[in-house]
Amino acid sequence: MLAGLRTARGIVRSLRIYYGNRDRHAAMDRLYARFIAPGELAFDVGAHVGDRIAAFRRLGARVVAIEPQPALATTLRCLYGRDRAVTIETAAVGRRAGTVTLKLNVDNPTLSTASDDFIAATRGQRGWDGETWSRCVSVPMTTLDALIARHGMPAFAKIDVEGYEAEVLAGLGRALPAQSFEFSTIQRAVAVAAIKRCADLGLVRFNAALGESQTLVFAGWRNPDEIAYWLAELPFEANSGDIYAVCA
Repeated sequence: MLAGLRTARGIVRSLRIYYGNRDRHAAMDRLYARFIAPGELAFDVGAHVGDRIAAFRRLGARVVAIEPQPALATTLRCLYGRDRAVTIETAAVGRRAGTVTLKLNVDNPTLSTASDDFIAATRGQRGWDGETWSRCVSVPMTTLDALIARHGMPAFAKIDVEGYEAEVLAGLGRALPAQSFEFSTIQRAVAVAAIKRCADLGLVRFNAALGESQTLVFAGWRNPDEIAYWLAELPFEANSGDIYAVCA
């Protein structure tokens, strides 16, 4: 009972944060319009409460949203279940199909994760005090390749899975036209591994956005070594953001 109330409170908090700023919505639309055209397909891996779904739909894209947390998947169905251009899958995404244990942060569901290393990396770090992962749930896991086989090749995929990004990309066997993945300064090595995987697949131009700015850092695109160096030199206080990768 108490856990359910805490989960509901955490979801309401996320809805207020991610849907309450019109300027942020406009910035998202400008950013994603670089990668998505009307009628194209976009994947939202780690959809959370679906603010990216909303942005992709405003751009006229079809969306496959993948969210493993049962309460959040229910929230997404309430918000987008009647939209025939949105498909919602309740699953994690990783290097192989099967099941995985998801660690739930019931007070801050955006931080729920399948990565034990992510949780370990938060310990003792500034800004992470009070974050707890108090529940575990076994969820189905699929792969990007399996999602592509079911739904088609996306023009763009956004990946935000709290330290599991490299595992998601390990389940992709061919380059997407464009994609993004979250990075955190507490786990730079995960982002470096994701950069390398993108480069191995043939995505050779990179850029980044800090935090929730939705603004690219570089006027021109960078190669894999340059973006990895930028990430290594980034101050710890930058905390997190997204790296964007596109084919040549």
